[in-house]
Amino acid sequence: MKTENTTDCLNIYREENYDIAVIGAGHAGCEAALAAARLGMKTVVFTMNMDSVANMPCNPNIGGTAKGQLVREIDALGGEMGKAADATYIQSRMLNTSKGPAVLSPRAQIDRRAYQQYMKHALERQPGLHLRQAEIVDILCDEYPGITRKVRGVMSRNGALYECKAVIVTTGTYMESRIIIGETSYSGGPDGLFPSVGLSENLRKLGVGLLRFKTGTPVRINMKEIDIAGLEEQTADEYPCLFSFENEDDESFIGKEQKSCWVTWTTEETRRIIMDNIHRSPLFSGDIDGVGPRYCPSIEDKFVKFPQHGRHQIFIEPTGDTTEEMYVQGMSSSMPEDVQVRMLRTVPGLEKCRIMRSAYAIEYDCIVPTELKLTLEHKKVEGLFFAGQINGSSGYEEAAGQGLIAGINAVHTQLGRDPLILDRSQAYIGVLIDDLVTKGTPEPYRMMTSRAEYRLVLRQDNADERLTETGYKIGLISEERYGIYLDKAEKINEEVERLRKTVLKPDTKLNGLLQELGSTPVSSGTTLAALIKRPEISYSSLAAVDPLRKPLPRSVCFEAEVRIKYEGYIALENDRIEKFIRLEHKPIPENIDYDDLSGLRIEARQKLQKMRPLSVGQASRISGVSPADISVLLVYLEAQRKQGNR
Repeated sequence: MKTENTTDCLNIYREENYDIAVIGAGHAGCEAALAAARLGMKTVVFTMNMDSVANMPCNPNIGGTAKGQLVREIDALGGEMGKAADATYIQSRMLNTSKGPAVLSPRAQIDRRAYQQYMKHALERQPGLHLRQAEIVDILCDEYPGITRKVRGVMSRNGALYECKAVIVTTGTYMESRIIIGETSYSGGPDGLFPSVGLSENLRKLGVGLLRFKTGTPVRINMKEIDIAGLEEQTADEYPCLFSFENEDDESFIGKEQKSCWVTWTTEETRRIIMDNIHRSPLFSGDIDGVGPRYCPSIEDKFVKFPQHGRHQIFIEPTGDTTEEMYVQGMSSSMPEDVQVRMLRTVPGLEKCRIMRSAYAIEYDCIVPTELKLTLEHKKVEGLFFAGQINGSSGYEEAAGQGLIAGINAVHTQLGRDPLILDRSQAYIGVLIDDLVTKGTPEPYRMMTSRAEYRLVLRQDNADERLTETGYKIGLISEERYGIYLDKAEKINEEVERLRKTVLKPDTKLNGLLQELGSTPVSSGTTLAALIKRPEISYSSLAAVDPLRKPLPRSVCFEAEVRIKYEGYIALENDRIEKFIRLEHKPIPENIDYDDLSGLRIEARQKLQKMRPLSVGQASRISGVSPADISVLLVYLEAQRKQGNR
């Protein structure tokens, strides 16, 4: 056995031993650490600054399109993000209400400081979990015969050695990070914090591939300097759309005073100032090397890439209950500060504003995610897991989902349990991880509903139905909560059955109501379910002709309505999922030599040899592997099966 130690520190001392060490206490790190500790592992989570635990350096909001589904799934599995968001939201809205249930997404503006305090306290209170302020610069490994490397501990910049059996790296955008504002650039992390220096080089020495990505954030301004007279007010929903299934029918959340957001637009003068100074933008001068997010471009990028758009929408959003600081969503920029001020004051309502925090771009190191297993463990280093933005993703929700899965799997590897791998038909989390690990990403990855093939069954409302039992079996969902879930499921099934069996007579009262609702009257008896299937009719609108209806929680009513109204579409989706699962669950032997498959194209052979997919389904999603290659693989596997049965 050979021991590797890459640190240059001379004053090394041995600290406490742990089962699992988590490097970074952002959204991925918090979920990973809590999951590991709750599953009985002695866990330590490191943060470079104790005051930046669960920080939101960009917009302090949780959820949104596809991201809301992620948070509901995190909660259904036993994660913490949904509860933290419910406890600290200052505005709650359900997005896409004019569309179908597949794309309904809860979104909440968050009090960022209250959220940080909530999550930090959750870490502090968790038995078996130690929160430690320290910068980790080395991941120490031993070499064993047949294993490239195996984790044995981590070392801080101060020379403290923490021995452990698994490490989860969740460093976000801090590794070798660089802040860029116009012609100015310097080594630094988000929100003026220090960068992580040295860990990137350590990872390279361990054989981990790295990428260079970029992201950015807009300015913050003072609410008292905003003229809202001509702006469009965006108010909260009357009934808050909560993230945690523990809170979804809790009436105590209704009536909470919420803050408004405000909508405005850029002007032709905004465009002129930006284009006159475009040569000073590091995006176009060549000063930025990292690849930025396609779906969240800077304001200067918008005007250059979309010249046909005369203006761009801007959202003014609060950052907390006890601050006047407002977030200018839609104006992410890396322009020089003097340009930022001038372009900001061309926006209606912001003519007299001053900058509290400048916009900036940030470059950072992240890993090549295709080097990971679906468990988020690195293929070359046993016991080394990665989660969050270091895997090339963007967003708090994407990070938290990965952190939860990495934390669970780090525990399962030590206990000899089967890994938790959610497939694409089970969860948005499964889509997210499969996309990153199987396809990789050339830019910061953002979750969207369009990425999920089976989004009609991966709705935000049924995440508990899909994942609560899994969370219970793992040990993150309590017996009490599981009982509440089973009771809810029973109520939904009973109500769906009642609606299907209840027949209404074609009397004056029913037909009068149907006419009021813009629906065709009936001439014979019809069931409540048949009426609900009509697009113009809802479950609640039939209350007047449904005297046997019992008082039920809103969540039960909504789920019952969706099941009936979209019954045919859901059945078709389930048929597609069955076909998907047949390939997804068809394993590929770990020791397969793709060079033996003469019918494979050279590119496919090389990609399969490198990626080592676990199943035929995963192999089919690798870039460069065609349907014809999959056919060759299936023929080969069948031949091997028959040969093995002889």
